[in-house]
Amino acid sequence: MKYDFTCHLDRLGKDAIAVDSPAAKTGGFTGFERKEGFDIIPMWVADMNFPVVPSIQEAITGRVAHPAFGYFSPRDEYYDGIIRWQNSRNGVEGLTKENIAYENGVLGGVISAMNVLASKGDNVLVHSPTYIGFTMVLKNNGYNIVHSQMHKDENDIWRIDYEDMEKKIAENNIHVAIMCSPHNPCGRVWTREELEKCIEIFEKHEVWIISDEIWSDLTLEGYKHIPTQSVNEYARTHTAAFYAPSKTFNLAGLIGSYRIVYNKWLNDRITKESSLSHYNSMNVLSMYALIGAYQEEGYEWLGELKQVLTENVRWASDFVNTKLDGACVSTPQGTYMLFIDVKEYCEKNGITLDELLKRGWEYGVFWQSGELFNTPYAIRMNLALPLDRVQEAFGRLEKYVFL
Repeated sequence: MKYDFTCHLDRLGKDAIAVDSPAAKTGGFTGFERKEGFDIIPMWVADMNFPVVPSIQEAITGRVAHPAFGYFSPRDEYYDGIIRWQNSRNGVEGLTKENIAYENGVLGGVISAMNVLASKGDNVLVHSPTYIGFTMVLKNNGYNIVHSQMHKDENDIWRIDYEDMEKKIAENNIHVAIMCSPHNPCGRVWTREELEKCIEIFEKHEVWIISDEIWSDLTLEGYKHIPTQSVNEYARTHTAAFYAPSKTFNLAGLIGSYRIVYNKWLNDRITKESSLSHYNSMNVLSMYALIGAYQEEGYEWLGELKQVLTENVRWASDFVNTKLDGACVSTPQGTYMLFIDVKEYCEKNGITLDELLKRGWEYGVFWQSGELFNTPYAIRMNLALPLDRVQEAFGRLEKYVFL
């Protein structure tokens, strides 16, 4: 490969919450002490342990060389990069600068859209397992979450329960739904047919759609992202979609997302709502980070990254399903997260999920409770590390944790 996805990136002392935050030092457990001789393998926070593509640093340092950082407006290269990226990656046609707007973050954009489309106390449909960010931001802003539980089919693939989804919408007078595409934490990449079924229900019940597509670039080999807005005219005119280079290129610390909205009324209203706090403004270096990411080098780097992630996901999924007795996982189709079911193991061995989680942390495997995603007896794990580190982590789990 041209780019390095094998080096062990030392993040200690470099402001990474994955290894430097108070939560990373104890895992939130009382009486916690990491076993001697076991270093930290950060697998809880959804950021990557790979160096960024060089074109990002070059774009940022090129701008830093100029000694002025006053007020500014987004450059044409910013919008042109997004339009080209969406066309090349997702087949989006007809996207213009007027359909694109900056957001400090996807979750902030979700709430701006919610504030336009709903009133405080309204019900909003969210599929479960549910991304913890949705749970926190919706509750904190006074919205009531109605979960539509997904299930695994006979092939262990996560599926939407359309009957339950429509029932919840009708019974709870819901007019806003959140789609997570690809899905976090389950890793499903929705097919066009699945999206069409969702949109059919939404249109029937006059439901607006907020679509978090921040993971859209990270579909694994053999799968392709279908933008929600591309399904039909209703989806195009009733969806606010949110994207960011941050998940794709590991830029979360630089802040910066964007939305795509084709409905002018909705776009204008979200722009107004996002402006009210006077905090939703672009950082000049985050603009250059996006410009640097959406260069030809970024396309090439992402192609190699997806090969690495595909291998990591397949190796880890196979290990869980064959080596860790009492644990199982549905192999993700996108993202770099595993969502492991450990119910059988915990019940068979008479231990709680917290006890199992703590055991992993003690041996340096820093993983995350699935209870945060509205799922008991589940664990979420980040696989965006060099493969040998992934293998080291699961070797520790087999030898010291799943006893």
